[in-house]
Amino acid sequence: MHTDDDQIARAKTGDPDAWRELYRAHAGRLVVWLGTRPAGDCAVAPEDLAAEAWLVAAQRVADFTGSSEQFAGWLFGIARNLSSTTHRRSARRRTDPGLPETVELPAADEIGEADGRDWVRRALARLPPRERDVVACIDGVGLDVAATAEALGMSAVAVRVAHHRGLRRLRAVSVSEEGQSVAAASSRSR
Repeated sequence: MHTDDDQIARAKTGDPDAWRELYRAHAGRLVVWLGTRPAGDCAVAPEDLAAEAWLVAAQRVADFTGSSEQFAGWLFGIARNLSSTTHRRSARRRTDPGLPETVELPAADEIGEADGRDWVRRALARLPPRERDVVACIDGVGLDVAATAEALGMSAVAVRVAHHRGLRRLRAVSVSEEGQSVAAASSRSR
């Protein structure tokens, strides 16, 4: 049986300092993780889903029992459910407005960083959803196996297996892209 630690007990009483600490510990990585999941609607930003997840967590914190570390898995599970609901709703209603007609280009110094993030998103998008979510949780935002299992509604063993398979697929993608880059560079130099 899990018992609440001090921080969770204080959060349940509405202590703003406890909520602030929880928010600092989990907010950034929650947004990053939600950015790795397909939203289904480009009008719904990861920040919007994260804000909604925090609202639901605040409403349901009385039902949560555990430590502040276990809170991450519970919070990410709420966010996963909200993300899935948004994706299904968008598919059903076909509410995705598509890309805007004008695209704002990043500044020159931001291009390298954007290219790296785009590569990561493209690589993760090639993985099956289960493996993508596990790799994003563990390697992308630093959740442990237990928190990832809680967030994704999986067993710890299934998380370890999906993580191993996902990393193996990512290595294969990376190696094949490297080989294509080398081949393309050598054909241009001829």
